[in-house]
Amino acid sequence: MSKSVNAKEPSAVDIEVGRRIRMQRRVLGMSQSALAERVSVTFQQVQKYEKGSNRVGASRLQGIADCLNVPVSFFFEGMAGADESESGSVKGMDDLTGFISTAEGLALNRAFLAVKDPRIRQKIVGLVKSLASLEGDD
Repeated sequence: MSKSVNAKEPSAVDIEVGRRIRMQRRVLGMSQSALAERVSVTFQQVQKYEKGSNRVGASRLQGIADCLNVPVSFFFEGMAGADESESGSVKGMDDLTGFISTAEGLALNRAFLAVKDPRIRQKIVGLVKSLASLEGDD
């Protein structure tokens, strides 16, 4: 009897959890080595977690969450009930985490967080939405 899921391939959930680990680590400006040291694994193991090629155990995920200053639920938000064969709710998060994981996305996020005035933040959001709609007109 053959299994329907190849045990060698990472699941969509494992990949998404890894992306969120990478995103939050980068937002904090933490290296893979620093995270690895804090959770007592090698940096190669952190790389495997971030790629989704190795699953993160529950106690290890709690340690990673503590190091990254997020609740464990952060790694699963928006995935409740997501089937691994469907890409719907995970796909939207793929786009977001993919963007935030880039140097450009990280710089934009950090700059936006540095703006403390909520009115200015709203104006920035409005500006970006306006620019995005202009690009759609091309």
